[in-house]
Amino acid sequence: MLKRISSILVVLVICFSISSIYIFYPSLPQAFDDRIKDFMFNLRGEEKPKSDNIIIIDIDEKSLRTLGQWQWSRNILGKIIQNLDDAQIGIIGLDIVFAEEDRTSPHKIFEEFDIKKENIPNYDFEFAQTIASTPTILGYQFEFVNNEFINKTAPSIQTIFIEKNKKEGEEYLIKAKGTILNIPVIQDNSYSSGFFNNIPDDSGIIRSVPLILSYDKEIYPSLALETLRIALGIKKIIVNYDQNGVSNLILDNFIIPTDRHGRILVNFRGKEKTFKYISALDIYNNNFKSEEIRDKIALIGTSAAALMDLRATPFESIFPGVEVHANVIDNILNKDFLFKPSWIEAINICLIFVLSFFIYFIIRKVPIILTPIFIFISLYLIFYINYFILFKYGLVINTLFPFITIILSSAVSLVIGYFYEIKKKEEIKSKFASKVSKSVMEELIKDVDNNHLKVQNKEITIFFSDIREFTQISEKLDSAEIVIDYLNKYLTPMSEIINKYDGTIDKYIGDCIMAYWNAPFDIKNHADKALKSAIQQLNILKDINKNLKDINQPMINIGIGITTGIATIGEIGSIGRSDFTIIGDNVNIASRVESLCKYYKCNLIITQDTKANLKEKYTFRYLDLIRVKGKEKAIKIWEVINSDDIDIEEKLNLYNDAIELYYKKEFKKALEIFKYLTNNSNEEIYKIYKQRCESYLIDNKEFNEVFVHIEK
Repeated sequence: MLKRISSILVVLVICFSISSIYIFYPSLPQAFDDRIKDFMFNLRGEEKPKSDNIIIIDIDEKSLRTLGQWQWSRNILGKIIQNLDDAQIGIIGLDIVFAEEDRTSPHKIFEEFDIKKENIPNYDFEFAQTIASTPTILGYQFEFVNNEFINKTAPSIQTIFIEKNKKEGEEYLIKAKGTILNIPVIQDNSYSSGFFNNIPDDSGIIRSVPLILSYDKEIYPSLALETLRIALGIKKIIVNYDQNGVSNLILDNFIIPTDRHGRILVNFRGKEKTFKYISALDIYNNNFKSEEIRDKIALIGTSAAALMDLRATPFESIFPGVEVHANVIDNILNKDFLFKPSWIEAINICLIFVLSFFIYFIIRKVPIILTPIFIFISLYLIFYINYFILFKYGLVINTLFPFITIILSSAVSLVIGYFYEIKKKEEIKSKFASKVSKSVMEELIKDVDNNHLKVQNKEITIFFSDIREFTQISEKLDSAEIVIDYLNKYLTPMSEIINKYDGTIDKYIGDCIMAYWNAPFDIKNHADKALKSAIQQLNILKDINKNLKDINQPMINIGIGITTGIATIGEIGSIGRSDFTIIGDNVNIASRVESLCKYYKCNLIITQDTKANLKEKYTFRYLDLIRVKGKEKAIKIWEVINSDDIDIEEKLNLYNDAIELYYKKEFKKALEIFKYLTNNSNEEIYKIYKQRCESYLIDNKEFNEVFVHIEK
């Protein structure tokens, strides 16, 4: 009896602990639960919009190349809108704000030069007339931070809002501080307008968008809501409140569930261009079929990266903001909502209590060998049930806390019996989790009492990489935080690649990475895995540099050195502070080889010992027979070619012939080939051997086949 009471008390502690976090610190784990929901979206996959009445007129790269950089003259946009109206478009929503006058307008140019002349075209006025004569809804933007330049002008609204059940003095809607409106001549000629603010959550992802905002004690509709309201011919919108805030919006027979702040959870249909896109250039040139747009809702926006209207969604990190509005309209038209009613909080708390008792008492009756399977099945069932309810009924139930409840309840039941083993595994994990791949970790913890970590001499493949001129790069960056962020953008993918190929990261030395393969336990074909890792790092560096270029940060160039040989590996350090690492002559050689990339102006050098251990085929170029500073033994080094040059084989054949002549001391013949290669290529190695041949021919000094590097 006492044992059962103790067990119940333990479970209650679990229940109240988890529930307290859920109730008092809801934002703390929310980001993780959002990520689970994002995964559910990706698991569901893309689906076709349920309405084919929504199209996006895209100011895309093709349009910008042909019609010129943004912003375009208003007569161009006026023609696009007029062409849509001529083709009997239903309604047009502009995901654009025209906050300044058109500087390309002829009347502006005449004013600038103080030229008096009548009947000069005014593009802004003509554009305003087009807006007034077509079913066009303007867009504008609210600002949420006060500053001395903020515009306080309120946009005029045509929407009638009726608030029901609102507690006096309570404010739930997001409050704006100012506006970015269209210039008066355009704004005043529009029938209506709506804000197009898409406000991401704390993780920077758009999961919900405000349908209404509060400004100067008035309610304003979003562009999507206002466009849909006018398209449906609805005059008023009812805002229903409950004890927690906004409950829903009602447009005639459309009941739109929202959160307490008037935001709708977006049921995204998929990735970019799930909806039908038509290039703005095609509309401008009348290069489209009228039936494709007749009576439809057209949203004019951009997918061009340069115009910066890109957002992150559960499906992808680069998503046009205009398509967010399209998803919202599609959700409302088809009443396909995701929602979290106020009573869902009670359901989530009850679920925590039920799962805690069920898991804690059932798992003690499950055979120990089946415990992981039972936990996995429990997690899977919770995930599947939540997934089913989410996309079948649109009900958003918390997934993270049931997961936590299952795991925590299971852990409490098992912790005593597994205490020693868990402690040993955690020691290993804490030592290696940030250094080794998942497969290496699994091998290490298979037997917690193994001898993998003892000090030993072993053949390993050692890897060094380093960013070229990093000191100069860091001086160009504005702050220490930017330097660290910049460095992490490089180190993170490189470390992931090393782990992917079963390598162990020994340490980060500033911008340098030191890693090794074949320790603490044997890895088959470790030289190949190290080299493949290096090649893939060079390939992914191209993508990293492309991203850096896009944000105007310096490009990265790296050198990589790899050697294979015997090294001492084991726990090295003092009592209480030590590290599992490698030392030995070959470690120094790998470091020296990496630094030689600067001399030979290449990215990837391996030693003869590594080359001899390779099992797969690669393209090599012999570099040199060298003796590095501090070493007596000469070593051969090779460059690994990672190039798309179609003439590389021909160049290598010529180069190999020249190298053979060079070592035969036939410098004159070798020089002719090196001169030819130098004239037809910018490779540093050709210049090096050309200079050496000229030096031997001119100075007539004794030939030394070993080149001694006097610098590290």
